[in-house]
Amino acid sequence: MQVKLRKNETVEHLIKRFSRKVKNAKLMDEILEKRYHKKPSEKKREKHFEKMRLIEKNKRKEQQEEERRR
Repeated sequence: MQVKLRKNETVEHLIKRFSRKVKNAKLMDEILEKRYHKKPSEKKREKHFEKMRLIEKNKRKEQQEEERRR
C-alpha cells in the first residue's frame, strides 16, 4: 500500500492519510488475526459469540426506538 505526497501537503497529513487507508483496508486486523494459529473450534466459537453480540445489540436498538415512539 502506498500514498503519494500531494502538492503543498505536510508529512503529518500524509501519514494520517496512510494510517486511514490501512485502517479502512483492515490490514492490521488481518495481520493480528494471522499472528497466531487458532483451532477451527475457536474460530467457530468466536463467530457464534460475535453473532450473539450483534443480535443483542439490535434488540437493544429496537427497544430504544420503541420507547422513543411512545
